[in-house]
Amino acid sequence: MTTTLRPTEPLQREADGTRSRRYQVCVNSRPVGAIHLGTSPLFGDSVAQILDLRIEEQDGRRGRGTVAALAAEEVARGWGCERIETSVPAAAEAALKMATNLGYVVRNRHMEKPLGGIAPELPAGSRGRPMTEEEYGPWADLGTETFIEGWTERGVPEAVARTRTLEGTAALLPDGLATAGMLFTVLEHEGTAVGTLWTGPRDGKAFVNKVEVDARHRGSGHGRTLMLLAEAQGIAAGLPTIRLNVFAGNTPAERLYQSLGYETVTHHLYKSLL
Repeated sequence: MTTTLRPTEPLQREADGTRSRRYQVCVNSRPVGAIHLGTSPLFGDSVAQILDLRIEEQDGRRGRGTVAALAAEEVARGWGCERIETSVPAAAEAALKMATNLGYVVRNRHMEKPLGGIAPELPAGSRGRPMTEEEYGPWADLGTETFIEGWTERGVPEAVARTRTLEGTAALLPDGLATAGMLFTVLEHEGTAVGTLWTGPRDGKAFVNKVEVDARHRGSGHGRTLMLLAEAQGIAAGLPTIRLNVFAGNTPAERLYQSLGYETVTHHLYKSLL
């Protein structure tokens, strides 16, 4: 039997510069599913994304999805893409297994937990205060460089990572420290600044954009305190859930989040096409 992709629409050009196309997955010309392939809004035409891949239930577990994914990789190579990405819900264990068998590597994952109605108490001697303008500039500059470094470590060219990071920051924080809805907090313990926190709403949930303990004060539980503070801010905003992103290999952070009751909801994976 031959599994092929049959286009169901012309190549789409989106307003953000990305392109995409939908295909039927066919076995001997019989439709058995569908796949939606596009390019990354963050990294442009060099990175493809499998936006959706579905095989009809009666045709599942026969390798149709695997062949369709491999065919999508060939389409992406024809587009000139150097890398392909996909996101897999944590509950889709078979899809995650298929992706890893095809050589996809987990880059990061989203974790979340429900928020109650009562804010957690911070440890004695700890309090959060708003970040000042004087603190924001150096904090933002360091965060930009750290973010760029993280992407380059994962194979993104530095020039591309820098451009996209600066564009993304400008879109997310058009007014910097004063951007509506964003909270920038300094955690103090016994009067000493020991960490920083950036939270804000996203898709109806509280989102931890960045959490960091000062290197001089790590190992003293301040990371947990910052996360409790993030939960308190989400509850104060009336949001039902809190979500965060963690990169693969950041074992201390993963253990902390798991101990606080966060569960993985989505795995984000990538594969080189070169």
